[in-house]
Amino acid sequence: MNFDDVKAKYRRKNKILFSRESLCLQELIALICKQKHRTIVMWILQWANQTADILNKRYPDEERFNNAIVQSTRWAMGKIKMPIAKKAILDCHKVAKEIDDPIDIALCHAIGQACSSVHVETHAIGFVFYDLTALVLELGIDNFEAAASNKIEQYINTLKLWESEIDNYSGPWASFLLNDNKINKELLIANKKADK
Repeated sequence: MNFDDVKAKYRRKNKILFSRESLCLQELIALICKQKHRTIVMWILQWANQTADILNKRYPDEERFNNAIVQSTRWAMGKIKMPIAKKAILDCHKVAKEIDDPIDIALCHAIGQACSSVHVETHAIGFVFYDLTALVLELGIDNFEAAASNKIEQYINTLKLWESEIDNYSGPWASFLLNDNKINKELLIANKKADK
């Protein structure tokens, strides 16, 4: 995989090292563009839970990571409305301002992005940007490539699994997630980029 843009962003001291233009993410982004909204939600909340498990070990008294995931899941199920979930998501992002470790800051933002994917699909890739940034910061710019390649493959494989299983998952779902005729917003971004 090509990580030249990531290395360039690292040298420029960017806080987020991945973007929609990252060559290493093009296969994943193309796959995201083909998904139903609820497929993306299930996929990315699974990853958010794994990330929360990491942060829970480091911050055992902090409840905002899990609360954001719980409230976003309830929102996706139609049990609560957006404002309650939005507050929990913003509270999760606030944790990033209260801690000093850049790895954990990125992971907090990753969870917030994942939870926001209930609102719109485009936030799911935000999780990936932050999660992979945390990985680079943890392993170092000279040692991250194999682990990042592996993680990107895991993202792809788990998304394909959810793609194949989503119609077997009965929910419950919020009504706005049941509209499969709605255009995938990540696809809209990709199409605009292609038109330029």
